Amino acid sequence: MRALIVDDEPIARKVLREELELVKDVKIVGEAGNGQEALDQIARGEPDVVFLDLQMPVMNGFDVVRRLEADHLPVIVIVTAYDKYAIQAFEAGAVDYLLKPVGQTRLMQSLERVRHLLGSSLRVAESVTRLQEVAGPSGGARTRKVVGRHGEEFFLLNTQDILAFQADCELVWIVTVKQRYLATQPLKVIQEKLGASGFERIHRNALVNVDHVRKMSGLSSQRWLLTLSNGQEFIVSKRQARHVRHILNW
Repeated sequence: MRALIVDDEPIARKVLREELELVKDVKIVGEAGNGQEALDQIARGEPDVVFLDLQMPVMNGFDVVRRLEADHLPVIVIVTAYDKYAIQAFEAGAVDYLLKPVGQTRLMQSLERVRHLLGSSLRVAESVTRLQEVAGPSGGARTRKVVGRHGEEFFLLNTQDILAFQADCELVWIVTVKQRYLATQPLKVIQEKLGASGFERIHRNALVNVDHVRKMSGLSSQRWLLTLSNGQEFIVSKRQARHVRHILNW
């Protein structure tokens, strides 16, 4: 298990390192004293688990979580001296939290949870997305994330980069300009989670990002064809036609 320690206090990093070095299946691949160093090392070293302090100057732990874009997403374990921050992070989706000073018994319990989670890249990705949701905005509107699967890997996708969600029997495809991904949830659940974020139901089998609609063509008096920015076409159901026209101001 490849571990990264992130804390602005050298003594705190030293204490945690010494405890981790006693665990046979843990390899410490680096330390970071601030958020930017953490992001650089996550991208470069691809750790399996990041022990992340929340209270750091310039870029705190939640700032780090907001900016996670790596294809190889680590499990996040919050390490903090402040109980209220730990509970907030844990409820949001962090796999665990450790209160300083970290003891060996509590650390072993946390590592066991990490091992269990590492068996599912889907659960790791979903954990990170929940943390990003509670992290909230930083200097502007927050971009929502959606978990998508391609092959055996799971990715965090920005909703602004998603053109549409398309149901095909039991499967739901996430359509982007460059790639299609499998969604991890039904279309109805996805629509509820997206809320008022620019996606509209145009058919029982499709949600489209209205910012990516490039053309709306009439097929009949009650049937319309939407063309998206990638050229893909979607038929608007009769039931949704008036609503979609109103949304697009057409």
